[in-house]
Amino acid sequence: MKHFKNILFGVALVFTIGLVGCRTAPMYDVEQSPIDVSAKTTLKDIKKIIKRSGASYGWRMKEKEPGVITGLLNVRKHMVEIEIPYSKTSYSIHYKDSSGMKYDASSSTINKQYNKWVQNLDRAIQTNLYSM
Repeated sequence: MKHFKNILFGVALVFTIGLVGCRTAPMYDVEQSPIDVSAKTTLKDIKKIIKRSGASYGWRMKEKEPGVITGLLNVRKHMVEIEIPYSKTSYSIHYKDSSGMKYDASSSTINKQYNKWVQNLDRAIQTNLYSM
């Protein structure tokens, strides 16, 4: 009986260590988040808000084309690139590329930190749009 408890404890320990070491999660993207602004707000205003929101979290934001901004974030050994299509009514945040983030296209998983960075950016955009 004591031998069985030791084996059970060992299995539970290995399982727990495996869970703690798991640093990937399903990828978080923002899809068609609504923009509720006054009729006077222009696309140029929305572009400024998105770029300013990203810059406040260290993203290097650049207009790719009208209605599309790319964001690049470098943190230690990690790099993430996103694309943000936007209009007067909504915006999205899509994964584009990364390095050092354990991205797996087949399962759409990535380092958990990516999700935190995108969620922070999304909250900043929403907050800045609301305060217009």
